[in-house]
Amino acid sequence: MKNIRNFCIIAHIDHGKSTLADRLLEYTQTIKVTEGQMLDDMDLERERGITIKSHAIQMEYTYNGEKYILNLIDTPGHVDFSYEVSRSIAACEGALLIVDASQGVQAQTISNLYMALEHDLEIIPVLNKCDMASAMPEEVEDEIIDLLGCKREEIIRASGKTGMGVEEILKAVVERIPHPKGDEEAPLQALIFDSVFNSFRGIIAYFKVVNGVIRTGDKVKFFNTGKEYDADEIGVLKMDMVPRKELRTGDVGYIISGIKTSREVKVGDTITHIAKPCDKAIEGFEEVKPMVFAGVYPIEAEDYENLRASLEKLQLNDASLTFQPESSLALGFGFRCGFLGLLHMEIVQERLDREFDMNVITTVPNVSYMIYDKQGGVQEVHNPGGMPDPTLIDHIEEPFIDASIITTTDYIGPIMTLCLGKRGELVRQDYISGNRVELHYKMPLGEIVIDFYDKLKSISKGYASFDYHQSGFRPSKLVKLDILLNGESVDALSTLTHFDNAYDLGRRMCEKLKELIPRQQFEIAIQAAIGAKIIARETIKAVRKDVTAKCYGGDVSRKRKLLEKQKRGKKRMKQIGTVEVPQKAFLAVLKLD
Repeated sequence: MKNIRNFCIIAHIDHGKSTLADRLLEYTQTIKVTEGQMLDDMDLERERGITIKSHAIQMEYTYNGEKYILNLIDTPGHVDFSYEVSRSIAACEGALLIVDASQGVQAQTISNLYMALEHDLEIIPVLNKCDMASAMPEEVEDEIIDLLGCKREEIIRASGKTGMGVEEILKAVVERIPHPKGDEEAPLQALIFDSVFNSFRGIIAYFKVVNGVIRTGDKVKFFNTGKEYDADEIGVLKMDMVPRKELRTGDVGYIISGIKTSREVKVGDTITHIAKPCDKAIEGFEEVKPMVFAGVYPIEAEDYENLRASLEKLQLNDASLTFQPESSLALGFGFRCGFLGLLHMEIVQERLDREFDMNVITTVPNVSYMIYDKQGGVQEVHNPGGMPDPTLIDHIEEPFIDASIITTTDYIGPIMTLCLGKRGELVRQDYISGNRVELHYKMPLGEIVIDFYDKLKSISKGYASFDYHQSGFRPSKLVKLDILLNGESVDALSTLTHFDNAYDLGRRMCEKLKELIPRQQFEIAIQAAIGAKIIARETIKAVRKDVTAKCYGGDVSRKRKLLEKQKRGKKRMKQIGTVEVPQKAFLAVLKLD
């Protein structure tokens, strides 16, 4: 056990975590690196150049004549995947904190660092990309010292591209990170930190042994669900899975026990023996809190069950996805899904399409609100369709966040304007070093879910980084904005919005829908309404046929008679005609600007 080291790599997005992981794997001769980012095995990760899943892999390293086993977990850097990072941190004793020498400390660096410090992890600061012409190692080292309070010589200068500093990193891992603590004689306690679905073997759970020993063929049970299994195969994670006869305290590995249903595996659960169970589950694991909610509906109604199965399999691989069934008048049966942010939602939609061949419609994303009625009752509402009658509502509370934005002083003005436009309140601003500043805002979560991050990146030319935590609910003046087509409400397009933004949003939605809904044989009225009050209207003109073409003479009343007949036909058609809203209209409403 004293020769095992478990550590993860944490950093802001695009600071070179996966590239550095490649160098570590190459140096320890674990694998031959044939292309960049070997651990990012999903096509989607390669295309976008981001890590979506954290990946565990075992390396062997000889130091001073002794053989050490290093278990490395490479984690994502984007704020939407911070739950992946928190799970990886729970399975480690140390972390490499990687900072880009040309970018410096950014918001997600700080957020992930605090998460690691809460779990008492040993932090090894690494300055990456030191080979670049734009690197500023001295200045960035000052920032790291301010942040961590470490000594300058503790910071390792490295480069994931050239392989500089890789040996020092491995030495530091062995010397500075403590070995796992635990008791091999105690009852088995193993923490599940991830799981994947394999269509041949069932569900494979990844775990870290905290106490005790597990052997192939043992009878085990999962503590929280109480289900019992045989450990058909256990082993360690290299690039592929390598079976082992036993795993001891401190080891990280996988277990295959023929589990078929996804509800039986909970990430954060504890594995123990049936014969000699442990008294209590491992603590310190938090449930995920979704930030953004959206309805996901199959395009074909008969695909509903397939969509459920696909979401369940996806949830195994992505524990931060939550979903429950719901129905909508316009779209039929579907699911209300909870995501950690817009990028997460986009990735889930993309993965449903690629991995499960599911074409889905996604409704306008929104957040959850607390609605207090006049009798003093309270209910949580995730979608505008679940709103009670406005006459019964006393007040509505919406979730607020504490946001921190790190940027250079050149962009403070535009960023403040953006935050004020999103109803943000400036709490304070701190100067970090040189010309970099950290702005702290209190903002409503509902304002940032749609396009805040994109706008922030474009006005700061990519130099601003953003991170947030939920900070509770506050009363707010919110209204439900409905979109009516020919007087009928389309529930998939209705949104909850702040009273001040409602008129502007209603008008823009009507204009956008007018462009996107195809013309019919009859006139279509598009209206935006708050309750019974119409606040905006656009009209799509009917496709006309020239019925008077054959009247080339005689009395004008003949023409008029034909036009009257056409008008009656249009009126009748309007009563029975239905308006199809195309998928791109739903998507365009999300990207309204």
